[in-house]
Amino acid sequence: MQELDTDGVKLDESQLEEASSDSDGRPKFGRLLVLLAFAVAIVAALTFGSQAYYTP
Repeated sequence: MQELDTDGVKLDESQLEEASSDSDGRPKFGRLLVLLAFAVAIVAALTFGSQAYYTP
C-alpha cells in the first residue's frame, strides 16, 4: 500500500515507516533548550559588549 507524503510524493511502506519515526509528533525539547541557551548567550554578549563600548 502506498501513501502520499506532504509533498504529494508516493511512499512505499519502508519509506513511510522512516518518515513516521522521524516526526512522531513528540516535541524536541533538547533542540529547543540549546536554541534558548544560544539566544540567551547572544543577548548577554550584546549587553556586555554594548556596556563596555558605551561606558567611558
